[in-house]
Amino acid sequence: MATSAADLPDHPFSGFVRVRGAREHNLRNIDVDIPRDALVVFTGVSGSGKSSLAFGTLYAEAQRRYLESVSPYARRLFHQMAVPEVESIDGLPPAVALQQQRGTPTTRSSVGSVTTLSNLVRMLYSRAGNYPAGQSIVYAEGFSPNTPEGACPTCHGLGRIYEVTEETMVPNPTLTIRERAIAAWPQAWGGQNQRDILVTLGYDIDRPWQELPQAQRDWILFTEEQPVVPVYPGYTPAETQRALKRREQPNYMGTFTGVRRHVLHTFATTQSPLMKKRALQYMLSTACPTCHGKRLRPESLAVTFAGLDIADMSGLPLKRMAALLKPYADGSNTGSKKHNAEHPEQVIVAQRIAEDLCARLSVLLDLGLGYLSLERSTPTLSPGELQRLRLATQLYSNLFGVVYVLDEPSAGLHPSDTAALLKALAGLKKAGNSLFVVEHNLDVVRQADWLVDVGPAAGELGGEILYSGPPAGLAAVGASQTRRYLFNEETRPENPARQPNGWLRLQGVTRNNLQDLNVEFPLGVFTTVTGVSGSGKSSLVSQVLVELVAEHLGHQLPTEEEEGDPLERAAPIATGGQIAGGMEHIKRLVRVDQKPIGRTPRSNMATYTGLFDHVRRLFAATPAAKKRRYDAGRFSFNVAKGRCENCQGEGFVMVELLFLPSVYAPCPVCHGARYNAKTLEITYQDKNIAEVLGLTVDAAWEFFREEPAVHRALTVLREVGLGYLRLGQPATELSGGEAQRIKLATELQKAQRGNSLYVLDEPTTGLHPSDVEKLLTQLNGLVDAGNTVIVVEHDMRVVAGSDWVLDMGPGAGDEGGQVVVAGTPDKVAKAKQSRTAPYLDQFRGNAF
Repeated sequence: MATSAADLPDHPFSGFVRVRGAREHNLRNIDVDIPRDALVVFTGVSGSGKSSLAFGTLYAEAQRRYLESVSPYARRLFHQMAVPEVESIDGLPPAVALQQQRGTPTTRSSVGSVTTLSNLVRMLYSRAGNYPAGQSIVYAEGFSPNTPEGACPTCHGLGRIYEVTEETMVPNPTLTIRERAIAAWPQAWGGQNQRDILVTLGYDIDRPWQELPQAQRDWILFTEEQPVVPVYPGYTPAETQRALKRREQPNYMGTFTGVRRHVLHTFATTQSPLMKKRALQYMLSTACPTCHGKRLRPESLAVTFAGLDIADMSGLPLKRMAALLKPYADGSNTGSKKHNAEHPEQVIVAQRIAEDLCARLSVLLDLGLGYLSLERSTPTLSPGELQRLRLATQLYSNLFGVVYVLDEPSAGLHPSDTAALLKALAGLKKAGNSLFVVEHNLDVVRQADWLVDVGPAAGELGGEILYSGPPAGLAAVGASQTRRYLFNEETRPENPARQPNGWLRLQGVTRNNLQDLNVEFPLGVFTTVTGVSGSGKSSLVSQVLVELVAEHLGHQLPTEEEEGDPLERAAPIATGGQIAGGMEHIKRLVRVDQKPIGRTPRSNMATYTGLFDHVRRLFAATPAAKKRRYDAGRFSFNVAKGRCENCQGEGFVMVELLFLPSVYAPCPVCHGARYNAKTLEITYQDKNIAEVLGLTVDAAWEFFREEPAVHRALTVLREVGLGYLRLGQPATELSGGEAQRIKLATELQKAQRGNSLYVLDEPTTGLHPSDVEKLLTQLNGLVDAGNTVIVVEHDMRVVAGSDWVLDMGPGAGDEGGQVVVAGTPDKVAKAKQSRTAPYLDQFRGNAF
């Protein structure tokens, strides 16, 4: 039921965007009119087609039109989206997309660079900083560790250096050199060669390392000398000395290399990842002795403003930085009279730049980001934080007549921060812009001027416009799943009255803004950890709790895959704290996060869950496959014998079009099937392997009804709300929320043994309220099977349905890091000091 412009003769909108014949992804040739200069919210269950309409169609078309006006050369600099499948779009203004995305992998990208605030701060220090007497001016680029002018010469702007110490090179000093005390030397002939050279040089290689004089130990480890001496392999030390006296012909002449020199040279020059890794184990990453981790050259660090060097200023929470700059911005602090008389121009510059900085900072504070600092690297930010940083930049840019397309801007936001977000969006609208927002948060949906509800279900069962019009009209649309929640038609389930069967106690927890915290988690129940953004929830649960439990169980946590020099990454943080009790109830740890299930299109849901192994075995067991002696490996598109060799099992070939977006065309040989013709001749129930991978989970559930192993796996995927995904959907096309639910489904397939600890960080991200219910059913099922579930969450529906709530805060950053209140949802809802309490109380008072 869509409302068109003609149905609203008295509408307040300046005009409409008219979409005709949209067929992107699962959209079913839809027509829809969407008002401009309005807050338009796109709703619908996960996978219904909301993003296909908002991003894949509207934003993609706006970008295409803009890029047509740009020179072909400049076009190459843009990440160009595919041309959308749509007949026509009229009345579409230029668009800016603010999508959810993970932080970039390099720590050189920071809050300061994303918001461009760092440029202003550098200008402030360059033009209005206090310089030591006699020092010449440092230009703005000299305050950046990423430029040759600013980078510390010792660590090249990384803040850390590699150090090779006696302890790293000689881990066991009770051994002799002959017994390989010097572990950092090569293990084969290279190490023996160095030992033989030491014998020639007169060193006692049969005396324990710790008994050798310190001067000898230092020379062996740290010398830069490289003496060339005769070598007599196989001779005893006494025989070697006699041979030297007799000037006996040596076996060969050997060159000595100090141990540290060997390690550093190997690390710097080897092409072997294995050798590099071996060298790395003898190297310590430590703070640079020149800049003490501040990454800048001494001349730059010598310049101060408000008593701080630029590194210290960049390390302040934005809230404190704004308070520090305010007196300079309003003119109440102009520095010393003597300095002002000598440099009157600096007073004016300081006031101008401080004014601009304060104005920009106030936008970030309004969006609840005052706990971040300029130096905070983007890989450590959540997708929601990163999106709000980019939103703040747009708010300050004062564009007019633009469509902002936003992807769940409330993701990762506490309800108290959502109010600030709505205020910011209202500011953009008031400035004459249109807002097209894909959103599940009902607080945001209720503020919409116009709703576009897509559905009725997900994937192939979605892609229709159920309703387009003012929010009140959705109440009459029976097919809408959003309606039930928006108009409080759902009754709230009764809280399960489950009692803990033990307590997991942590002591002295110290990480980020957590300082020497003692905390207890109930076992055998469903716990939610709440608190404003930046209060310390993820530091406590997803970092310290997970690390301590993993260490106790002997689990190896997967390391982050990061690009670039290992020194560019932040220094590894020691886990502060210990487990004081309760581990006797935990036999297994399962962390279910939102990281991708694979980084290439070759990885997909079927391969990740193990489902594909069963399917391939079914194909290999068919009479036709047996006759040809095809094994299960034949039905993998990653193996040469089964895949199409033209596209190497990719299913498509890339056509590079110099100034246009690269075109991915279906492979002309296999037509996108990924397999070779012989493999595709084998069918199971009249479908070949490629056709099976093309089925949705729902369709496959019917198809494999008679196969218990496959059917059970598919049942679990449906129960977590993923029935709309295709079995072979590439991992690169999945959202963080979808990846997390696939991981959860993979765990749920396993036989439940009880006594497992499940940790999830914001599992409702990207979920429609109806899908949240499915998720809750699964999580409660885990608890009923004798497990413990701990969830970091902002969704009050999940919080109200849990057994225990741990509320962190009271504020963010250095104003947080404490347990404000812990108890049942009823107890927390009444806690006066909790910022979560009023929202939980309000939710409990309502129906859904």
